[in-house]
Amino acid sequence: MPLTVDEKSLKHGVLSLVVTLVEVIQEALDRQALRRMNGHDLTPQEAERLANALLELDEAMEQIKEDHGIVSSVADLHRGLDEVVDEVVDKLINPQRWAEEADR
Repeated sequence: MPLTVDEKSLKHGVLSLVVTLVEVIQEALDRQALRRMNGHDLTPQEAERLANALLELDEAMEQIKEDHGIVSSVADLHRGLDEVVDEVVDKLINPQRWAEEADR
């Protein structure tokens, strides 16, 4: 039985995944930047350059999502990824719950 692949759907899905992963990395960069700014680890000029670079990245990502019609699919994928991460963190914090689920 031959495998039929819808090229447009595959492209849309892969692009949504890549954009979502970039957004996750961007969130980590944002948190790190805030930590460095609040810790006064940057000069005012460095802080401004960093803020501008992060803003440009955010604007570029929004434009890519709009241009390719993947705004909602990225949001859905990101939400699903957040739920998975929350569940893993919860199980790490509450190992007894993990053991209870394994026993079922």
